[in-house]
Amino acid sequence: MESFTKVKLDDQQLRTLVTGTFGKDTSIISSKELTGGFFNTAYDLELSDGRSVILKVAPSDETATLSYEKDIMRAEVEALRLVLAAGSVPVPAVYGFDESRERIRSPYFFMEKVEGMPYNEVKESLTDEVKASIELELGRYQRQINEIKGGHFGLFGESPDGTGRTWRETFTKMIHNVLDDGQRLGAALPSSYDEIRQGLERYLPALDEVTEPRLIHWDLWNGNIFVQDGAIVSIIDWERALWGDVLLEYYFRHFENSPAFLEGYGAVFNSPGEQLRIRLYDLYLDLILVIEYYSRQYKDENHIGWAFDNLRETLKDFVNTVEV
Repeated sequence: MESFTKVKLDDQQLRTLVTGTFGKDTSIISSKELTGGFFNTAYDLELSDGRSVILKVAPSDETATLSYEKDIMRAEVEALRLVLAAGSVPVPAVYGFDESRERIRSPYFFMEKVEGMPYNEVKESLTDEVKASIELELGRYQRQINEIKGGHFGLFGESPDGTGRTWRETFTKMIHNVLDDGQRLGAALPSSYDEIRQGLERYLPALDEVTEPRLIHWDLWNGNIFVQDGAIVSIIDWERALWGDVLLEYYFRHFENSPAFLEGYGAVFNSPGEQLRIRLYDLYLDLILVIEYYSRQYKDENHIGWAFDNLRETLKDFVNTVEV
């Protein structure tokens, strides 16, 4: 999708980044910009050494982004390396990462090009049996990701000093930061910011039930799952990884309803506290999907209409004065 945050590189810049990472004897045979992402710019490159690689370029420092989107490329690289070292979840290898801003004004990294297609692009063409098999496998991978334990709560690339001591303190800060971003950007919401903040209060005590930081991908929607021959071959886009509550994961959101995923995950979350947290995390994501529009300046009016309608529906659990 076209987004204000995306950085466009010319052929000379692409050559400079390739030789800086792979050596001056490596050249580009072909290049193609990938348009499926919403935030970073990505290029599919064929190199003279026979490798196929993906180059990801973060927004420049001058680009207005949401608070949690600062330095998230470093978080993605570190998360990829951590999960790859664990060895149980398929992720692309990282070939090189540069955040010096010496060659271009943005951080960037090269990673292995994975086979297959994004699940969201092929899902409707698959049989129910194949979709159930993929989502069962996804549940198992999701559980393995969430079994990785951290030493503190908060965004993956954030130091312990910048996070809360508890999940309640950490997540409260996260959702209030998003609301602060919305006010800074002038984002119009279905209810007032004060009403939303007040509506959060009765949900926050349920966060005290979470006492152990777990690795959370958070953005594991169908576009970040690559499949081939009815199986998952890679999980990508780890830039929003954090240490927190497993119920923050995308397949627990109201957008999805997959019994196969839950079977693969092997757990049921239906206690009163868990249900409160699920609704709270629904609100968090729906707020981001609307507020980021004002930062990224999407051209797709259908997308913002869809996001706004989702937020309005979710807010009915929190605020009694949602606009029609």
